[in-house]
Formats: sequence, structure tokens, C-alpha cells
Amino acid sequence: MIAEDYRHIDAPALRRLEALAPLDQTARQALQAAIARSRKIAPRRELMIEGREVKETLLVVRGWAARIRILGDGRRQIMNFTLPGDLVGLCGQENPVSSATIIAMTPVAVCTAPDIAAAPALAQAYAVSRAREEAYLLAQIARLGRLNAHERIADLFLELLERLEFAGLASHGRFVLPLTQEVLADALGLTAVHVNRMLQQARRAGELSWQSKELVIHDPAALARQVGRAPVRVTAAG
Repeated sequence: MIAEDYRHIDAPALRRLEALAPLDQTARQALQAAIARSRKIAPRRELMIEGREVKETLLVVRGWAARIRILGDGRRQIMNFTLPGDLVGLCGQENPVSSATIIAMTPVAVCTAPDIAAAPALAQAYAVSRAREEAYLLAQIARLGRLNAHERIADLFLELLERLEFAGLASHGRFVLPLTQEVLADALGLTAVHVNRMLQQARRAGELSWQSKELVIHDPAALARQVGRAPVRVTAAG
């Protein structure tokens, strides 16, 4: 079990799903019951393994994980981060297998995502969540393929800010970033030395500050204009 405060209605996972689509009382109760049965996963342990059967859809209740690919020579590419309120293993096909390994980057808590048969209002939230995940993966392709180092870092930080705001875990450009520069390098296709250099440059320019695992983007709108980033939209409503 996890701490009692994660069972409340304002749990980040529940807040994130409710931000994606309206939830009725049945859906909220199903989510709260599922969250109350959460289980812990230690850092560096897998939530899913590439090529292995996906036995259930998981809802991330707390903590950060990453979808990764390991190359033959041991190099690692982080394709995206999995945050509270994200769904892992949401598949539509029969007998699904995982297309990537998902590993806990911090202590993580997950629960089995409620079945939409028992709470039909969850269907739209799950569909929007899946569409947003695809959009963020497409953004990662563009980030690695066309952006320079400064733009990659800024674009990723703005994406994380946007995603964490849905869960109530970020506000006014401020959020906890429990990652090392080495992890950022693996996500951005850069060396850790280059990431450090770009972060120092961004600090000197007054774009951001990062102390004690708290990142502050001082003017998110201005930084978004500078790097050409627009908020992700997957429905006509937003």
C-alpha cells in the first residue's frame, strides 16, 4: 500500500485524468479504489519489458518512469518519461507485447487501471491519454531530429511543465525535476557535458534555475516563443 494521501480525490493521477475528460462519480470511485490498491516499484526496476507480454494496463500513481531502448553496445535512448496519471500498456490488440522497456527512474507507485466496462466515462480519458502520448512521442522525434541542443532542452522542459500541470504538480513554471544531467542526456541525444553547458547558458540568460531538484522556468511563454513550441492538442476542445 502507499500513503493515505494518495487515496484522496486530489491525487495527481486522478487529477490528470479528470483534466483530460469529464469523469462521473462511478469513474472517480473506480479510480480511487484502484489507487488505494497501488503497489510500489523501486528505482531501476522495470514496469514492463520490451518483447514481454502486456498483462494489464497500469496507471502511474506517483513517481517518474522512462520508456527506453537499449542498443547492442549498451547505449540507452530514453524515448519519453512516464509521469503521474499516465497509462502504461494501454493496448487495443489481442495478446499485446511491450514495444519498449519502461523503467522506474524514482520510487514509483502503480495500480491496475480500472476497466472501462465498469466505468464507461473513463473511455474518453483513456483515449485522450493515448493520443497525447502519441503526440509527445512525435514531438520527441522532431526534437531529436531538428532542434539544436538549447532548443531540445527548452522544449523538453516545457513539455514536462505542460504535462505536470495536468496533474497539479506544477504551477507558475515551477516543478520538481528528479533527474540527473546524465538522464537528460539520454533523453536528448546529447552528452552529459553538453547538457551541462547548455543548462549553464540557460541560467546565465535568465531562462531557468534548477536547485535542489526544483526547476523554475522564469517565463514559459517567452521561452516557448523562442523555441517555437505550441501546446499539444489532440482534440478540437484542446
